Amino acid sequence: MFEIGVRARFAAAHRLRGYEGRCGRLHGHNWTVEARVEGPATDRVGMLLDFQVLRRMLQEALDELDHACLNDLPAFGEEGDNPTAENLARHIYRRVRSALRRLRPDLRLSAVRVWESPDTWATYREDDA
Repeated sequence: MFEIGVRARFAAAHRLRGYEGRCGRLHGHNWTVEARVEGPATDRVGMLLDFQVLRRMLQEALDELDHACLNDLPAFGEEGDNPTAENLARHIYRRVRSALRRLRPDLRLSAVRVWESPDTWATYREDDA
């Protein structure tokens, strides 16, 4: 089994609804996101998937988040998920997985990891992806 990954970055603000502490107030992060893809075989060139293709998929998922207040987006608004690192990882995972399935249904998105700081992160994966 092979696995590849790419990282990208974006800046965004959020506040955690219902959180008792500083993170309940509006604040921002320079987020780092990693997407990893796995599969059993490489193509004729020897690649599982071109890094640039995966990077483009990830960047398209991040474009709506970059320089936004996450709480203002439908996915994270009052009726959506709280914009935690965990929920953000799941949101990005599902966007990238959808793009990957359209292009290469033979590959699996193994995980998306979101760092809100250099020392704190959340990872999301699905067993049935």
